[in-house]
Amino acid sequence: MSELIVGAEAPDFTLATDSEGSVRLSDLRGRTIVIYFYPKADTPGCTTEALDFSALKSQFEAADATVIAISPDACAKHARFREKHDLTITLASDEDHAVAEAYGVWVEKKNYGRTYMGVERSTFLIGSDGRIAKIWRKVRVKEHAEAVLQAVKDLG
Repeated sequence: MSELIVGAEAPDFTLATDSEGSVRLSDLRGRTIVIYFYPKADTPGCTTEALDFSALKSQFEAADATVIAISPDACAKHARFREKHDLTITLASDEDHAVAEAYGVWVEKKNYGRTYMGVERSTFLIGSDGRIAKIWRKVRVKEHAEAVLQAVKDLG
């Protein structure tokens, strides 16, 4: 699949969530959506990112935006992650990494000389029309949630 670009229609998906429900992107049409992909629950960077987005949830909601965090972790792991850190955002499970692949964030990674496939920390801002308004790839967690919130407000 070719890499997604700003202006492209966001690939639809339905994923199970930590709350034993599911989230379907097309059901949220008409709202601004923030989808962020993260590698693994309960690791330092992923925890910081989830806490930062959770802390800003009311501001995202005030801007009529919904935040969905997606990782390949199982729903049960997401539920423990939410409970442990009092997270308030939607955590969705992409165990077969099909959604990560559709968004072009299932990539080859290297760590300590080892090569493997995994999630590239990335964020997609989707406008109320279902089109991608902004993309952040290879995200650095520090102040990222604030930058995304500002982009949501700018999209207005």
